[in-house]
Amino acid sequence: MTIHRSLALAAASLALGACSTTTVSNYGGDEPLAVAPPVEAPRAKNVILFIGDGMGISTITAARIYAGQKQGMSGEEYALPFETFDNVALVKTYNTNAQVPDSAGTATAMHSGKKTRIGVLGIGPEAASGSCEDALAHPLPLLGEEAKQRGLALGIVTTTRITHATPASVYARSPDRDWEADSAIPEDQRGKGCADIASQLVAANWDVALGGGTGAFYGKEMGGMRLDPDANLPGEWTTRTSGTFVRSAAALEAAPMDKPVLGLFSPSHMTYMAERESGSQEPTLTYMTAQAIARLDRDPDGFYLMVEGGRIDHGHHAGQAGYALEEAVEFARAIEYAIANTDPEETLIMVTADHSHVFTIAGYPRRGNDILGLVVPPEGLMSHSDEPLKASDGQPYTTLGYANGPGAIAGERPRPDTGVSARQQATVPLGSETHAGEDVALYAQGPGADEVRGVIEQNVIYDLIRSAFGWN
Repeated sequence: MTIHRSLALAAASLALGACSTTTVSNYGGDEPLAVAPPVEAPRAKNVILFIGDGMGISTITAARIYAGQKQGMSGEEYALPFETFDNVALVKTYNTNAQVPDSAGTATAMHSGKKTRIGVLGIGPEAASGSCEDALAHPLPLLGEEAKQRGLALGIVTTTRITHATPASVYARSPDRDWEADSAIPEDQRGKGCADIASQLVAANWDVALGGGTGAFYGKEMGGMRLDPDANLPGEWTTRTSGTFVRSAAALEAAPMDKPVLGLFSPSHMTYMAERESGSQEPTLTYMTAQAIARLDRDPDGFYLMVEGGRIDHGHHAGQAGYALEEAVEFARAIEYAIANTDPEETLIMVTADHSHVFTIAGYPRRGNDILGLVVPPEGLMSHSDEPLKASDGQPYTTLGYANGPGAIAGERPRPDTGVSARQQATVPLGSETHAGEDVALYAQGPGADEVRGVIEQNVIYDLIRSAFGWN
């Protein structure tokens, strides 16, 4: 079945060990009692970790309603593909020095098994931020490195720059998440042994890496930001690995299946789904996920794949809930594809977020009210009509809003905009809306999923993955 056909379909036995018996005393009598030994838990051949960047529980709820409404439903009764998983837990996201975390510290927890400081990647909390010397002295294990050392295939897929915090946590260590190119390293930290994140990617061992961010890989002669104006890291990578470098969906489809592939599809982050034009050469997250699974699944020893829906987070930071929800719906499509095109008896699929956002669903709207619209009340609440409710300033208000961000308004409040591109109102004026500190959800299906329950620390996700592979 082709990937294109599988994508169309997506839109729409536990192996037990041989059983033996043991003879034990029957309460002091002479008759033996046959007792089967404990059955070993099934192990995963493959693990896919889906991280919706900033996809807190309020975002999941709003995305569920939005996705349902796009299909002609009222929306509330709809279920996103991963919401059918039986195993669910709550995850505590704080960093070691931050009550409300960032993506570098949270992604490091998931890929190293240790919580760490805000803003750092793959190094312990003992290391000072921005200190190369400290970073070299306190490295953490990386799940991606271990997967390759154990003979598995490794894939990284994101809609952000491939050097951004969450994807970088799979393969990189850095005392500052912003050291994506060598030009971003402060002069007093250069030459001390710390490589920039783009350099670490091309030096690392992996099979599929797809995302945005060509700027960190080239010098200015090729439109990049590296110190060497002639720098060409993708060229160096292809020479070293005999892999294929691609910059479009068509080139990705044509790339050999039996060689590593590096895909960088935009100068920085990939284009928002809400802004994509027909005929775009950028692949969707679903298509990148499909390509990654098809390529990694060729390895008979299995694979580890991290897929990030990274621009959910960016839509929220901009105070544009519609943008975030469009990204969340595409993220759900990618998960739906993975569910339909992997074997649940051998593939553990986990879906989570790195952190939440200060994003709310409020105002007593009626059932089926446009989730991106103004609050219209249900019958019997206040004085029912088809007119939006009005706040104390005489203006209507939207169902969705933010506790802070660029949508804050000083002085008289105008009638709010609605729709996908609207910027929702915020309470505290900030240039960028912030993360939130409440727990996020973790959903799981497949071998090892039974261990996903209760309230857990975020770094336990690393242990759950290793346990599912049978590495503990």
